[in-house]
Amino acid sequence: MAVEHLVSAGGIVYRAVDGGFKVALILHDGVWCLPKGLVEEGESFEETALREVREETGLKGESVGKIGEINYSFVRDKRYFKTVHFFLFRFVEGSFEAHDSEVDDVAWFSFSEAFQAMVYSAEKKMVARAEEMLKKQSKVQVR
Repeated sequence: MAVEHLVSAGGIVYRAVDGGFKVALILHDGVWCLPKGLVEEGESFEETALREVREETGLKGESVGKIGEINYSFVRDKRYFKTVHFFLFRFVEGSFEAHDSEVDDVAWFSFSEAFQAMVYSAEKKMVARAEEMLKKQSKVQVR
């Protein structure tokens, strides 16, 4: 079976709300997940993450830092090994109405709501790391 290696990047956009934080998730093929996409030629991982977040959520963010990366594999016409680099972004501006057609819906979730809504355990780990980053930075109770 043929093998291909893919590299993507994505992000978690957050905003402060009522003493806590909310994060933006996308609904793609019936699954709540994080915005992400393939790195294009000449882009850094962070540039890709910013672009994908903007395209898939309609939101513009300011980088806070790299959260981490996940690795997984799947089979379609061949076996794919994929690495996705994730970054944390503070919400700057934008609207969910501006998301692209690849995404069915976009919504804000508290961290606890996000953990319940999300399916992919590796992406949940990225959300947990983002929560820890925000706790350390803000000393605000994260809900």
